[in-house]
Amino acid sequence: MLQNRLFTIFFLFLGIIGYSFVQVSDWGFYGHRQINRHAVFTLPPDLMIFYKPNIDFVTQHAIDPDKRRYASKYEAVRHFINPDEIDVYPFRVFPRKWTAALAKFTDIYAVTSVNDTLHLFGRSQMNFENEEVIILNSKDLKKAIGRDSLVIDKYNYLDFINKNIVRKYYENNWIIPNEALDSVFIDYEGDSTLIPLKVSIQKVFGKDRLSDLGILPWHLQSMQYRLTRAFEERDINKILRLSSDFGHYIGDAHVPLHTTKNYNGQYTNQRGIHGFWESRLPELFAESDYNYFVGQAEYIENPTEHYWNIVLESHTYVDSVLTIEKNLRKEFESDQIYCYEDVGNRTIRTYCRDFAAAYHDRMKGMVESRMTKAIKAVGDAWFTAWVDAGQPNLMEISKEAELTEAERKELEAQEKAFKNGKILGREHEN
Repeated sequence: MLQNRLFTIFFLFLGIIGYSFVQVSDWGFYGHRQINRHAVFTLPPDLMIFYKPNIDFVTQHAIDPDKRRYASKYEAVRHFINPDEIDVYPFRVFPRKWTAALAKFTDIYAVTSVNDTLHLFGRSQMNFENEEVIILNSKDLKKAIGRDSLVIDKYNYLDFINKNIVRKYYENNWIIPNEALDSVFIDYEGDSTLIPLKVSIQKVFGKDRLSDLGILPWHLQSMQYRLTRAFEERDINKILRLSSDFGHYIGDAHVPLHTTKNYNGQYTNQRGIHGFWESRLPELFAESDYNYFVGQAEYIENPTEHYWNIVLESHTYVDSVLTIEKNLRKEFESDQIYCYEDVGNRTIRTYCRDFAAAYHDRMKGMVESRMTKAIKAVGDAWFTAWVDAGQPNLMEISKEAELTEAERKELEAQEKAFKNGKILGREHEN
């Protein structure tokens, strides 16, 4: 009897593990693969001749960024942004460009010769509203320069951030040369002379305040630039790997729950809704119900504005995603909401098909709309990168990709971490 009970407990434990495993991927593995695959058919003939022979590559590798979350602590922040953590729609507190965002959300500290740590610049006291200047107010600033406030040239400060923080973003420690402060402490209102420090500085360093909020819209801008460079270089492996990854992040940007602090319903007693919305529903209904004809890819005139608009539009659906599911629960018994299903050799706990169908219907095509818009947006991004690269003739490299040994080892390590490890960063179930 005891042996049977232990076996039952162990079996249920495996089921719980299985449920968590299948829920962590954005759009589900199925959804991301479909987005990249169908994006190929939005492309004009001059691009189709390159992507069509490699359609299996961009399809299968559409899930690489999700697997990378198990191998790199820097990956998770690229998949989301929580703007409602500190602001309200349309989130104007967030600069739309990357360097300006880091400038606003990086705290700069100076350690004095007497080991006093001074907070010189950062979000708490920076005003970016003026087009030319930044107004600083800080009690620590007075200790450093003897003044309560300071007006500095915004472009000097952005240059300071670009040289000393942007290039260090994926490093653990943001140490800044002491002399770099000279470019900041220029009196904008005075005679443009250097403001002398009243303290002796031992060390200057930056502290990241942005990553906890996510960097998705800025990462999309970076991916657009990187893919364009790959087309210019005509590097087939780089083009295809970046295209695959880019499609994944664009797909994430179309998911409402990737744009809110309540990303898994944890603040509204709706834990699990993240995987329900973007994994369970497409897996149940996309194949039979969705129309993947989305038209031809179009050129993106302003990528910065374009990617922010995608995020903002996604966020407008957050309330509906949560409210419809919460109200629907009142119409179903608990055993009609969650069911057990066999997946491969596992039994998992998941949302019942009837409840899922009712939720899917109540949202009136929202999931299909976000998924098909993602397909079109991926095609637009690939097409735009190619155009911005000068529309290179891809005929001579329109062959199937062959991974280098280094790329193969990287993917093998990523796969091993995915199967054996834990997500390094935010998990949807937390």
